[in-house]
Amino acid sequence: MAVRMTKPWRPLTLTEAKRLSGNLGVYELSNEEGEVVFIGAATGRSLYGLRGEVMAKAEHPPAGATQFRVEVNTAYRTRHGELLAVYMHDHGRLPVANTDVDPKRLGRLSPG
Repeated sequence: MAVRMTKPWRPLTLTEAKRLSGNLGVYELSNEEGEVVFIGAATGRSLYGLRGEVMAKAEHPPAGATQFRVEVNTAYRTRHGELLAVYMHDHGRLPVANTDVDPKRLGRLSPG
């Protein structure tokens, strides 16, 4: 598995989100230019897993999000932290809509 998520982008619409499974995992939201604006996770407390999380974001898109991609992963906490740490490494900051994450609590990665 690549350190960065490489799945293709899909339109952030309720119709598209309803096609998702109820699995646990992680997801990214981006704007029209493909810039990641939010990295989230469907946890054991998420109603309807990835489907429920992405549907909620489609109803109220954060920071101009227009696209999403998902990755089914039962180690969603670890993967979520990894995606945030890679974004931080690449950009020197977190995605604009990840305001609830303390960057000091993230690990440091040096992906190749």
